[in-house]
Amino acid sequence: MGYNKADYIRIREEFSKKYIRARDAAEARRREIHIEIPEIFEIDRVLSGTGMEIMGIITAGGGNTSERVAQLEARNNALIEKRGRILEENGYPPDHTDIHYECDKCGDTGYVDTVMCDCMKRALARAGYESSGLGHLIGKQTFDNFDYKYYPESSRPVVERGVGMLRSFAEGFNKDTYCNFIITGTTGLGKTHVTTAVAQTVIDKGFDVLYVSAVSMLGDFEQRRFGNSASISNVDDISRYYEADLLIIDDLGTEVVNKFTQSYFYEVINARINARKSTIINTNLTATEIETTYYDRISSRIFGEYQPIRFKGVDIRKQKTQ
Repeated sequence: MGYNKADYIRIREEFSKKYIRARDAAEARRREIHIEIPEIFEIDRVLSGTGMEIMGIITAGGGNTSERVAQLEARNNALIEKRGRILEENGYPPDHTDIHYECDKCGDTGYVDTVMCDCMKRALARAGYESSGLGHLIGKQTFDNFDYKYYPESSRPVVERGVGMLRSFAEGFNKDTYCNFIITGTTGLGKTHVTTAVAQTVIDKGFDVLYVSAVSMLGDFEQRRFGNSASISNVDDISRYYEADLLIIDDLGTEVVNKFTQSYFYEVINARINARKSTIINTNLTATEIETTYYDRISSRIFGEYQPIRFKGVDIRKQKTQ
């Protein structure tokens, strides 16, 4: 799937607007200079007629076509140098009337030939952070600043192995990747930190990631079903729950568990399994609590299709305040 569709459309529109703004701003500066410095206007008039002059030379034919075109180029180069000097003499930089793009590489089009420019990739990555639901955490919680010192020696190797699996998954993510994880453990053990790191890594590789709490996700479905037309219009497109390259569901078990929420939770995870779309679930529940809380068809999907990663230790936030 790649970049989120809505993000891509928005960023493409932004690039189109700034491309037009850059050209309009250059044209406005050129008009002002033509009024202020008539000599520049005359030089630009001569330069703008170059195409017609070359066409006239080619049409006229003769054996000295290349020489005449070369003479024309030499004249233009001299005029361009003179133009720059005149601008400088009047207090302007030589490129004052040139088009100043934010990205000289692609000219603010977002593409170099048919290849997406790095500047557009960065813009889409930033948009991906925002639409993932993790904008305030991205960059703060990474694999590199995940600190193992807060875990007891007895459980540290297990945590290191689990984080290593998730890092390999994220760094190797591609269009064919399909792998699900369920990360369990009590509050404050770094589950959100490591899944934020996964999200950032996968977004930076150009894929669509949706990070959402179980409460928010099932709330969207509930509002879609029971809300009025005004409230429904404020709910994000629920298709992303099915279509995102990677869905991360945080805090499973904090939502109200009833027949309705279970049916939609099952629908999402089952549809993603069938479509081979990767999903990560974070939960404070134990395996036994998952089995007793959710329908058999949900727990069987989770235990059959998701690789378990267990975090053990003492609440890191409490350790930091001690």
